[in-house]
Amino acid sequence: MSNRPVRLLLFPILIFLFFCSSCNRAHSDRSVKFQQYYAQGEVLYVKYCSNCHQKSGKGLGLVYPPLNPSDYLEKNFNSVLCQMKYGKKGEMIVNGENYNQPMPGVRSLTELEIAEIATYIYNTWGHERDLVEITAVHQVLEKCAP
Repeated sequence: MSNRPVRLLLFPILIFLFFCSSCNRAHSDRSVKFQQYYAQGEVLYVKYCSNCHQKSGKGLGLVYPPLNPSDYLEKNFNSVLCQMKYGKKGEMIVNGENYNQPMPGVRSLTELEIAEIATYIYNTWGHERDLVEITAVHQVLEKCAP
């Protein structure tokens, strides 16, 4: 008779744990994808971007703008994605400072690679955007392609 109350309490707990483990698996899958994008994005950032923007994201004086911190980065998501691929010429104001050095794009970057770099820079140095999906990159690049 003493086992019956324990079984009655145990059943709802087991149901709860089953559903929670399903929820955690789905969340975990997103986390794995995010971690993969972030890690690969860091590798690509170091390879293609850090020479000018520095590994720390602090930029290079008044020649190349910082990403850490960067009001431009926060306000110009679509432009940043386009600039990765196609570059930018002309004036740019970042954190109140004027930058006018051309930024060469890297036309060989795939949409996946741009999504990975964006996931990295938009989730580093205090930025918190979450995963940048390939579909979002595709839509942006379609609009800015020369």
